[in-house]
Amino acid sequence: MNSQNTPVHIRLWHHDFWRLAVANLLLTMSVYMLVPVMPRWLMQGQGLSYDEAGAVMGAFGLGLFFFGLFVSFLVQHYRRNMVCIIAVLAVVCLLALLYYLDAVACREMELSLLMGQRFAFGAFFGLAQMTLTSTLIIDTSESFQRTEANHSAAWFSRFALSLGPLAGLLIERDFGFSVVMLCAAGCALCALVLVALVHFPFRTPLDHVPVVSLDRFFLPHGFPLFVNLLFVTVAVGILFSVDFPEHFYAMMMIGFLLALLAQRFVFRDAEVKSEVVSGLILLFAALLMMITRTQQIVWHAAPLFVGFGIGIIGSRFLLFFIKLSRHCQRGTSQSTFLLGWEGGIACGIGLGLTLFQGETNTSLLMSLALVIVALVMYHFTHNWFVKNKNR
Repeated sequence: MNSQNTPVHIRLWHHDFWRLAVANLLLTMSVYMLVPVMPRWLMQGQGLSYDEAGAVMGAFGLGLFFFGLFVSFLVQHYRRNMVCIIAVLAVVCLLALLYYLDAVACREMELSLLMGQRFAFGAFFGLAQMTLTSTLIIDTSESFQRTEANHSAAWFSRFALSLGPLAGLLIERDFGFSVVMLCAAGCALCALVLVALVHFPFRTPLDHVPVVSLDRFFLPHGFPLFVNLLFVTVAVGILFSVDFPEHFYAMMMIGFLLALLAQRFVFRDAEVKSEVVSGLILLFAALLMMITRTQQIVWHAAPLFVGFGIGIIGSRFLLFFIKLSRHCQRGTSQSTFLLGWEGGIACGIGLGLTLFQGETNTSLLMSLALVIVALVMYHFTHNWFVKNKNR
């Protein structure tokens, strides 16, 4: 299949799918609302160094992998929607704990406590997202609609990359960091309610399900694609470690919307390779502009290019993982993409803070170098993908 065209089924967009898609957006926003404001709070409010703040932010990325080997057992041994609800509830409680210790108890927290909170936050967010994207969203869709369902739902979480930081910065500016934590917890709580409103029929638990399994966690034969995605997302994470104003994330959102339109009209019948290559070139151009130019127009165009590039790269890599999956591995392909996407961004933020300590140009140069490596690597990854795809 050399076409970029993804068919649209209006019947996919029923009430339950809307609830799960919006829950995906809100849950992801609860993570990204903290991204631009939490490092400042860690250093100014908790007295941490750049190295320590980077370790705390990066712990989230490591936590994403914690429950992965047990996801298949959990969703097949217990009610799958309850696994997601309990994981989201844990996310709410972890955010509420941070709020309580900071705003109510007014205590300065130990580095180990902050690291543990972020690691657990990543672990339960990862469990919730793997269950939501690899099981619940698939279960609410007809078999012929599932690729479109995965593609569409992923866009909602992608929007959170701009809407989350934008909301976090605006709330912090007017109300302070403690209210950002409350709002993040509120977003996660709304996501919990939306998931709870969707009815999933009872399914008899399967016998002899292995407790530890790669099913619904990681696609081993997609490893080259996973590594290529990591180069892209770590570059984006390092970019996000730079202190940008609200305007940057607002322009990113416009870039996302343009990417969504471009996928439907510009790349509709284009060659498969064109989308990722175009996205990486746009990222390269955006970073180069920010490094070499200071004109005001750059701070309008560059974030727009970043949003456009991230949007079309993320969509195409997700579909590549789906096409690599074999029978009954669709959920596994979703989780593998999630780990590469969210894990790479989180680790990039941690590395950016630790290695470059607020130096904007150095961070942008490293991000640019990783984008170049990703572009070169993609030439080989794409050829490998064409030979190994299963759909």
